[in-house]
Amino acid sequence: MKKGLLVAIIAVVVVLAGFIIGGYNNMVRASESVDNKWSQVETDLQRRADLIPNLVNTVRGYASHESAVFQQVSDARARLAGAQNPEEAIAANDALTAGLGRLLAIAEAYPDLKANTNFIQLQDELAGTENRIAVSRKDYNDEVKTYNQMIKVFPTNILAGIFNFGEKPYFEAAEGSDVAPTVNFD
Repeated sequence: MKKGLLVAIIAVVVVLAGFIIGGYNNMVRASESVDNKWSQVETDLQRRADLIPNLVNTVRGYASHESAVFQQVSDARARLAGAQNPEEAIAANDALTAGLGRLLAIAEAYPDLKANTNFIQLQDELAGTENRIAVSRKDYNDEVKTYNQMIKVFPTNILAGIFNFGEKPYFEAAEGSDVAPTVNFD
């Protein structure tokens, strides 16, 4: 009788240990997958940030009186480059997106600029990069959803709490991003 009880206790301990180890390993894999997707977002954001100085300088040659927009874009680009975590990068990206919208709206007022080959090429590269960013954001958010669901459902939520697996942030559109920027040339 004692031997049977001992075997049952050992079996329960082995099953429990397997659950803990398996759950922990799954959460680590999911967390690493989110980090991997975030690094792709960062790569695409860096690509866009690298294009911006050329675009700004091209527009600046035609619209030198728009210094506030140039400064906003430059400041947001610097914040993005200095971001230490996804939350800071997302906020900086929102500011950069708003500034780029204003910059491109300014370009619409200058027919010579819109016909400039360098500007057209930069605008095309920027559009392609924006598409890459959109795909990377979607992939990142899909991984975040999977990870966040994993750490919130029972019983892995218990393990997530024990091992300090916290929720990851989504990369969401900035508030007001659905409204086109307005530019006043008065």
